[in-house]
Amino acid sequence: MKNISIKNDAGLLALALRLVVGWTYFSALWRRTALANKLDPELPGYIGEKFNHFLPNALGIKPIIQYLVENPDILWINMVIFTIVEGIVGLLIMFGFFTRLMSIGVFGLAMGILLGSGWIGTTCLDEWQIGVLGIATGFVLFLTGSGKYSLDHYLMKKDIAFTKTKWFAWIGSGVLPIKESIFPKVVLVGSLLIFGMTLMTNQVFHGGLWGTLHNKSVKPKLEITEANISNSTLSFDVFRVEGVDVYGSWVIRIELFDEDNNKVLDYSQEDLASLKEASIANYYVAEIKPGKHSLIVPLGAKAKMNLKHNSLADLPSGIYTVKMTDISGAFWEHEVKN
Repeated sequence: MKNISIKNDAGLLALALRLVVGWTYFSALWRRTALANKLDPELPGYIGEKFNHFLPNALGIKPIIQYLVENPDILWINMVIFTIVEGIVGLLIMFGFFTRLMSIGVFGLAMGILLGSGWIGTTCLDEWQIGVLGIATGFVLFLTGSGKYSLDHYLMKKDIAFTKTKWFAWIGSGVLPIKESIFPKVVLVGSLLIFGMTLMTNQVFHGGLWGTLHNKSVKPKLEITEANISNSTLSFDVFRVEGVDVYGSWVIRIELFDEDNNKVLDYSQEDLASLKEASIANYYVAEIKPGKHSLIVPLGAKAKMNLKHNSLADLPSGIYTVKMTDISGAFWEHEVKN
């Protein structure tokens, strides 16, 4: 093994990055298994529901997320695999074993976080920062490999056979087999691409470069679609697309008005808290359901509401307006033809 000056060992200098980013990923496995059971779909805190929160404003991978949350069994398998991968990548990065291969894992996991949940964060654009910093860290660790305090270094020092192969330099540690004349260009191009992605996602998710700065995690927002009145039943789809991910939107009133703004239907706070299961048909893992004092609508949840009432029988033809009111006073309206 060729001697490397410890002072100039880039892999050694990146030790703090390895340990910290490694723990951030390994701790996902630790939290979901050792500290709490977050992989059981029947228990509160199921990681699949958190994944469902990503859905409304994910970038590029929204169809994948939607498919998974519409298929709970497949979602569970993917959450288990995802958790195991995070644990393995995090642990091996900390130990510095096959460091460059694991750095690609860090890069990929961080990319998933960025595209899926980069829009979430109530105070400091939390998920976006985690995503872009993870991508940059993965790139840096690929360039540096791991140094003195790593299993890669130990195996290379012991002259283990596979550490002398050409492929080990690409997936383990040591000097990258890239010409010195080209290497600075690789670093520059990679860094600029990652910086460009950082600026692009900052603008798309938060308006961080120009225009109006926005944060979609501050206030709840509901979308009402597919409204219809038939057989004494008001039916419509409701989809929670914005707001804090750890709290629901508490709907305390659903009303229907005619063209003259006369109230035709009124479901009060108490009515919504006692809605029957047949009145709510959820599409995804995160479920809209009656709470103790209101109708709870988690982030990313979507359901078809079916509100049957005698007051809807023999309604005259016309344009009606369905209105949903949150406990905060915010409300959302949608027109429905009868």
